[in-house]
Amino acid sequence: MPPGKPPNATPRTAASKPDTKAMRPIHFEILADDPVAIGDFYSKTLGWKVHVWGGGEQQYWLLDTGEGNGINGALMHRHFDQAVINTVEVPNLAAMIDAVKAHGGELVNEPQEIPGVGRHAYCKDPEGNLFGLMEPASGEK
Repeated sequence: MPPGKPPNATPRTAASKPDTKAMRPIHFEILADDPVAIGDFYSKTLGWKVHVWGGGEQQYWLLDTGEGNGINGALMHRHFDQAVINTVEVPNLAAMIDAVKAHGGELVNEPQEIPGVGRHAYCKDPEGNLFGLMEPASGEK
């Protein structure tokens, strides 16, 4: 086995290769007990800009991480044990949820509509790691 390859990794064959292009992370969320204090930490430490977002049911603070390579994220109150959640943009949320389940993952919550943004759902991979799936609203792709 090549160095650095996990012992349980399955080699990709034509049959196991996904028939879609790779989908990349577009957003991260940091879950915190005190999001205001943590936002202040990242602002002072890394120079990130913190903005309150009022478009949802829960308090949410957008993080602008600056120009160049990288993605922006957000802070929210801790409601999962995992501290960081990455969200991936997908072209079809329902089809991707089916794919997650077909490959041993699970849906954590039913898809939620985020006005002006799109439809979002949290899932778990086979080891229990949370990640988000986001189908952009029409015209947002």
